[in-house]
Amino acid sequence: MRPGVMLRARHGRPDTDKERWSMVEIKTDAALEAMREAGRVVARALAAARDAAGVGVSLRELDEAARAVLAEAGARSPFLGYRPSFAPTPFPAVVCVSVNDAIVHGVPDGYRLRDGDLVSVDCGAELDGWTGDAAVSFIVGAPRPADLELVKATGEALDAGIAAATVGNRIGDISHAIGSVAAAARCGMPRDFGGHGIGRRMHEDPHVPNRGRPGRGFPLRHGLVLAIEPMLLARRERRLPHRHRRLDAAHRRRQPGRPHRAHRGDHRGGPAHPHPALTGPAPGSRRAISWKRRAVCR
Repeated sequence: MRPGVMLRARHGRPDTDKERWSMVEIKTDAALEAMREAGRVVARALAAARDAAGVGVSLRELDEAARAVLAEAGARSPFLGYRPSFAPTPFPAVVCVSVNDAIVHGVPDGYRLRDGDLVSVDCGAELDGWTGDAAVSFIVGAPRPADLELVKATGEALDAGIAAATVGNRIGDISHAIGSVAAAARCGMPRDFGGHGIGRRMHEDPHVPNRGRPGRGFPLRHGLVLAIEPMLLARRERRLPHRHRRLDAAHRRRQPGRPHRAHRGDHRGGPAHPHPALTGPAPGSRRAISWKRRAVCR
């Protein structure tokens, strides 16, 4: 297969005026077709995990359902064994399962789902050298009306981001589309989290923030493949004291492997503290949700 074009691109982040250099691969049409096969495996794995979910089912059982799909397809999990530089141990599962106030990166464990739980499942698959990555969120049992609204708003943010992923636009147009839907729904979003390029590796340039300015950032070209990842909190974000506003790299290294949770870090009987990768929502918020889908710029 003839390789795609590698671009050494200088571009600004759509939410700032800062510029940086990155290497971005523009995929060939043959590569796009191969990536679709990896994406189809991910879709089947997510469907299996969702079908397995129910009251009393453990998060490990959702992981087992997804593992079976990957094994049947002959695909490798890019999640299993994934170990960024700050993590002391490799990731132990093929899916991330985040429940209620956990936004992303939850580790499947023995927790058993309860009626009304809000669940996000994130899965990846590598097939024939190409990677797929997607997430789905759903409610177990009887839903709360507020949770249905959160699911609806996040799905609309995803659709808006995908609609903005057209040749001639820029990354900032995707970011602005997602952020506008979140603002209209009066939902918050965690800072410094978003989507990314994808292809031969799970995480490639460029970064795709969930908020930004239209007309800014990396220009979109045919063959650029992005994982668009809106993450919404059930209540609007509010500004915290500076020491609690943003998680720095040192804290992330001290707290590896913990799910990123959607509350401001204040506990009864104890001082406030920042939870991993969090700028907190307003007091009382206990729900968060994330969706992810791959988009090809055309």
